[in-house]
Amino acid sequence: MAGCYRTMPLGTTMMAQTIGILSPGEMGAAVGAVLHASGLEVLTWIEGRSITTHQRTEAANISTVPSLASLIERCDLVLSILAPAHAHALAQMIGDTARGSGTTTTLADCNAIAPRTVAQIETELDGSGITFLDAGIIGGPPRTDYAPRFYVSGPSASVLETLDGRGIEVINVGAVTGRASAVKMCYAAMTKGTTALRTALLIAAQRLAVYDELVAELAHSQNDALTAAERDAERLPNVAERWIGEMEEIAQTFDSVAVTSDFHTGAAWTFREVAAADIRPQLPLDDAIEQIATPKISR
Repeated sequence: MAGCYRTMPLGTTMMAQTIGILSPGEMGAAVGAVLHASGLEVLTWIEGRSITTHQRTEAANISTVPSLASLIERCDLVLSILAPAHAHALAQMIGDTARGSGTTTTLADCNAIAPRTVAQIETELDGSGITFLDAGIIGGPPRTDYAPRFYVSGPSASVLETLDGRGIEVINVGAVTGRASAVKMCYAAMTKGTTALRTALLIAAQRLAVYDELVAELAHSQNDALTAAERDAERLPNVAERWIGEMEEIAQTFDSVAVTSDFHTGAAWTFREVAAADIRPQLPLDDAIEQIATPKISR
């Protein structure tokens, strides 16, 4: 079945009825669930993925297809939602599959990647039959009482706008590809960058043997920051590894406009330390920092 945009007259945008999600992780599955609840057909391709992924997909009412070519053929719009480090490779795979099968669709890259990476993907997809959209998500997974914001840019940005109000909010920031990712990069530079700063200074305090004194002072004069650090410790084990690539993309973004990339190169280092420590989720802050700060023994 051909996607609906392939049969529409020039200058018109028809509602996307069949949406592909790659891949159904925490965010992707939640987005798929609200789109399905709004009446859309939602598909994914998860061949070779874990039992957890299959269970999450089923719980979100996302249907599976046997191949990437089938997904491209059946979907009017595919949303790429995965770890930033894998975004480029997935886009290349979609482009190669479309060229090889003669199928077409619209691909919205919703990942936290630099505008320069977006431009590379757009160039590589040229001639593949894939219509490319640049998008960036701000916020957490959608819920019945909460909708994340999807920024979108590019000549065909209105395609993603057809999903506005279906469990997500869509904001079109213009026809220039890369603007949506630029908004996401600058926003995450603050939010996740601040998380990295809090974590790094606590690691330093632990290694300087003044952790208890610093925490006592934070409780006295910066209690909001301490509370935020406690929340960080609870969730970082689940997100630190994929945030490494995001910080590297932010560093690249800053460097491209002659702003120091050192802040977020350092943030990537911090999340790499957290990921390497392999701490369990929901660990109290004191225990988490002690484990992260303990020097690793080379094997």
